[in-house]
Amino acid sequence: MRTLYVVTHPEATHHVERVVGGWHDSRLTPAGVRAAASIARALRTQVPAGAEVELFSSDLLRTRRTAEEIAELFGVAAVLDPRLREKSYGEAGGRPQEWLDRRFVPPPAVGERLEHDEGVAGAETKAACVRRIYAAMDEILRRPCEHQIIVTHGGSLTFVVASWIRMPIDSVGYAAFRAPSGSITTLREDDFFHNRQVVTLGDTRHLAPDRVG
Repeated sequence: MRTLYVVTHPEATHHVERVVGGWHDSRLTPAGVRAAASIARALRTQVPAGAEVELFSSDLLRTRRTAEEIAELFGVAAVLDPRLREKSYGEAGGRPQEWLDRRFVPPPAVGERLEHDEGVAGAETKAACVRRIYAAMDEILRRPCEHQIIVTHGGSLTFVVASWIRMPIDSVGYAAFRAPSGSITTLREDDFFHNRQVVTLGDTRHLAPDRVG
């Protein structure tokens, strides 16, 4: 039995400042740090005592800080992997969200969506983001550990889950798995059928109401 716990980092400064995240290296707010501690405690109650645990995280400050709380409670070191980052929004990163909203070109309902140009200089295509996250997941899942924790971003969660259920990359352009900040998504593969389940998606029961979203 393999279980993955996928954490979306909690409240960061770009949330409260209403600026674009992406690769902009925002930090957790004080509320975000408290939520990260709550995430770590929630995970500790879910993972059997004495079980081997591996921890992987995006290398951006807000995910690293979240992973630090988990690492301390489990006594493990986090493996930092830039491939688990949020999608880059190029020159929009760190600018006001309204700046991006005025320039953003949404993908077409029908046609090319993965390589779609969103109209922002330097922005990463969805295809590039999907491929790097899929590559990171391939490496993580080749490891034999039965309990693995992945700390990533809300936008990246879709591609982590899509990779888990082996969704072909060509189909990911239409996929969207939504989860609030500070959530835990639980994924499980059984040893008999080797079916891959999405047990919970975006669980925030461990957070106080004012720290969700």
